[in-house]
Amino acid sequence: MTAVKDPDSGRDQAIERLISEYQTPLLRLCYMQLHDRALAEDAVQETFLKAYRAYGQFRGQSSEKTWLSRIAVNVCRDVQRGSWFRHTDRRVTPDMLPEAAQEPAGRDIDLALAIMNLPNKLREAIILYYYQDMGTEEIAEALGIAQSSVSNRLKRGRGKLHKALEGRDQDA
Repeated sequence: MTAVKDPDSGRDQAIERLISEYQTPLLRLCYMQLHDRALAEDAVQETFLKAYRAYGQFRGQSSEKTWLSRIAVNVCRDVQRGSWFRHTDRRVTPDMLPEAAQEPAGRDIDLALAIMNLPNKLREAIILYYYQDMGTEEIAEALGIAQSSVSNRLKRGRGKLHKALEGRDQDA
């Protein structure tokens, strides 16, 4: 008796690999977008479900990281468009940030809070560039915008962060 090969087994293995490799970075990305750990976890789960369904259509024209980041950003945008999200108080406090490998310095917490308070478009670019280690070309592809727009958003985001953190370095 010959065994029948499961055509989805390759896809299953690939998704398992993607989950183990990208789950934590995507959780950080979604948390910084949504300011809520439970929503971020749901968004990551939805990201991997969408990736699983569309895996056969992934042509490899971008890296897997870029592809997954684009899906995650779009899932977060969908969550933010929902009426429940708009009418819920999601004030972020330092104790709500995901646990770090080591105790973060006060300066790191200030930076994280300043990033989360940026407008969505600027926050997306900053997070993908600094926290996901993506270049401007990859970010442009992930967000579906021009590379010059990414550069502009990074510049504006850095400026807003500089203003938000101005004076705090002298206090530390």
